[in-house]
Amino acid sequence: MIGISTQIEQGQRWLERYRGRKPIFACILGFTETGLIPGISAAGATPHDRQFTCLADAEFLYNGPQHHPQYPLPPLQAGASPVLISRAVIEALDIPLYLFNAGLPLAPPVPAIDLGGTPAKCLTSGNALELETVKHLWEQGLIWGAKLADRTNDSYLILGECVVGGTTTALAVLMGLGMAAAGKVNSSHPQCNHTQKLAAVTAGLNMADWEIGGDQKSPLELVAAVGDPMQIVTAGMAIAASRTCGVMLAGGTQMLAVYALMKAVARQYALVWCPEQVTVGTTRWVAQDPTGDTVGLAHEVGGVPLLAAQLSFAGSRYPQLQAYDRGYVKEGVGAGGCSIASGLAANWHPTQLLQAVEALADRCEIQL
Repeated sequence: MIGISTQIEQGQRWLERYRGRKPIFACILGFTETGLIPGISAAGATPHDRQFTCLADAEFLYNGPQHHPQYPLPPLQAGASPVLISRAVIEALDIPLYLFNAGLPLAPPVPAIDLGGTPAKCLTSGNALELETVKHLWEQGLIWGAKLADRTNDSYLILGECVVGGTTTALAVLMGLGMAAAGKVNSSHPQCNHTQKLAAVTAGLNMADWEIGGDQKSPLELVAAVGDPMQIVTAGMAIAASRTCGVMLAGGTQMLAVYALMKAVARQYALVWCPEQVTVGTTRWVAQDPTGDTVGLAHEVGGVPLLAAQLSFAGSRYPQLQAYDRGYVKEGVGAGGCSIASGLAANWHPTQLLQAVEALADRCEIQL
């Protein structure tokens, strides 16, 4: 069920330590106007739809299928929201769930901890967030990371995200930190739109007068220039939690960017943390995406085990789920991390996970 692509021995030790343990799951919700660039993301068929993707995913993650949700899952170009995967696992394994609003235009329709952030402007502005907001979110991340770690009962914390357009802001942070990330990131499209992403990122870094790989500014200033509110919250949470429990950063490109940010901030401020406690957990569809290079990007970031749930929906009864094996959607809302947790906590195999997701889909056909 679980493959390890980088830092194999470290990853094996991490998996063995937490085998049989039930995690807690925190999903950090955020918004960037980058996600409204036409064609930048497939997480919603139109820019209008993408304004509500995060709200709909949060509602479904918390409530499961409802006859009349406040925010129905938005139509996609193909496929179905990865929140179905995360919800199926959380529901079946009774995993404790925490939602955090790091910066959304509208309040989530379900209980969420408001961190006092703001939505990010488009990264092409070079001024995505106010630096004071970034600093505030960083402090909130540290506080809540420690709080959540105290609740894990010697288990681990899964940190997931929902940010439409987040792979583009991830590319911006990675490049701003001097990583050779161009052409390596993933997207919700079956063929990653590398040229479009790189053009947006280059415009934003130029507007911010950012010297790529330079040390003239802090990582927090980089997030303020071209990042999104989820990134700095998650970095703070993971650093603080790693001191006392295991941490799985649940995602692909976005969480590799968070890990790179963690390393940069810890170095800048001489912070104590435990890198051996941290993994990145995603899906096979991301780890093996032929239009990106997730494994190469993990090597570029360095030091973190890249875990991947060995999923296949090719034999699903639902065309929307079959689309995953054709390269659509791939990941999001902690789907990969939750899938890995199902293998660790309940020894599920990929077929069992598919059955759980299909059983959930049977209850919400109206939303598919």
